[in-house]
Amino acid sequence: MYKKQLKLASIAFVAWYVISRPEGAANLVHNALNGLGTAAESLSQFMSAIPS
Repeated sequence: MYKKQLKLASIAFVAWYVISRPEGAANLVHNALNGLGTAAESLSQFMSAIPS
């Protein structure tokens, strides 16, 4: 029951944030995706550096 309430509260907060500050929400998503891309690139370089 607690997990369900926490999930609904999180969804409500995200919806409120997107509605009240769309530019901030877009920047947050953009930065998160850039971070994931950087992590994937670093992992790729690491895997390439491992000798066969």
